[in-house]
Amino acid sequence: MAERRIMTDDIKNVDFETSEEVDVTPTFDHMGLKDDLLRGIYAYGFEKPSAIQQRAIKQVVKGRDVIAQAQSGTGKTATFSIATLQSLDTQHRVLQALILSPTRELALQSQKVILALGDYMNVQCHACVGGTNVGNDIRKLDYGQHVVSGTPGRVFDMIKRRHMRTRSIKMLILDEADEMLKKGFKEQIYDVYRYLPPATQVVLVSATLPHEILEMTEKFMTEPVRILVKRDELTLEGIKQFFVAVEREEWKFDTLCDLYDTLTITQAVIFCNTKRKVDWLTDKMREANFTVSSMHGEMPQKEREEIMKEFRSGGSRVLITTDIWARGLDVQQVSLVINYDLPNNRELYIHRIGRSGRFGRKGVAINFVKNDDIRILRDIEQYYATQIDEMPMNVADLI
Repeated sequence: MAERRIMTDDIKNVDFETSEEVDVTPTFDHMGLKDDLLRGIYAYGFEKPSAIQQRAIKQVVKGRDVIAQAQSGTGKTATFSIATLQSLDTQHRVLQALILSPTRELALQSQKVILALGDYMNVQCHACVGGTNVGNDIRKLDYGQHVVSGTPGRVFDMIKRRHMRTRSIKMLILDEADEMLKKGFKEQIYDVYRYLPPATQVVLVSATLPHEILEMTEKFMTEPVRILVKRDELTLEGIKQFFVAVEREEWKFDTLCDLYDTLTITQAVIFCNTKRKVDWLTDKMREANFTVSSMHGEMPQKEREEIMKEFRSGGSRVLITTDIWARGLDVQQVSLVINYDLPNNRELYIHRIGRSGRFGRKGVAINFVKNDDIRILRDIEQYYATQIDEMPMNVADLI
């Protein structure tokens, strides 16, 4: 039963084996989700659940305490967001779920995902984080929220001031729990927990399971189901990876134009690190008479949905985008990914190039590498124990 193995060496003495196998649900349609939630999931751009989603969503919806352990970017936020939305009673505007995160950015990101996936459900979700106007928090909480996503300090403050009413909370989610403990939130988490109804379901999301976390789980989780997705299950198998040496930034554009015919044999996604770069490259490609579409986080949701629809249907062949789509996007026909800029961190690399060759399909990834990027490329190779060769002339034959 590989599902329940503990990765960290320092806790071999903890026996986490449980007698049950976790079911794997291969599609969102088979999870028994509300129609309005399914609509939100597909509108958001998800097509097929990731490994952690296939295993964890159902367990959380069942009401079990769950520990979902998986590397960043495996779809954990959507896992607990979907499960939370499924469990809400939106007829009553009372607080039913509380998500605690170690940073404001993560709390805001969870709020964003809840609101996007719950777009058709009329869900109220407020981000309650430090460094913001307390009066605004009080107004929003008094108005009534279904979900609060926040940082422990501000959340505890609102509970103490009696603006956050906890009596209807049925679910507590600790996001990036290992990070949370590094930041020393343990006492605050216990403080919050004391105010929650005794039967509150606890879902813990963590990349690693150090001692402190196991301790926590014993204190306030009941027979948790542990679901583990290892990093190497995020596989690069079936994806051929290449680099093109471009000495300077200015050379990337010509290199891309040379590759354009290769891009349109299939469908291609081109990743840039900033929204400005996406807009700039899109304009420049169009000036040179190439047909491309583009997408980033500052575009209105409607427009993003239109672009996605067109790209999905094959109406547009080349999509230039930021990492906003490195995570949830699965378009069947994409078999070529170009990193116009190398990603800012190594985790993102696998999510970008995993756009191609997803779930066992074949794909090609081409990285544009400036002289000062070579170090980053080598670092990526080492991290994923993979090999990235110089691009051959016949790259089109490989797609």
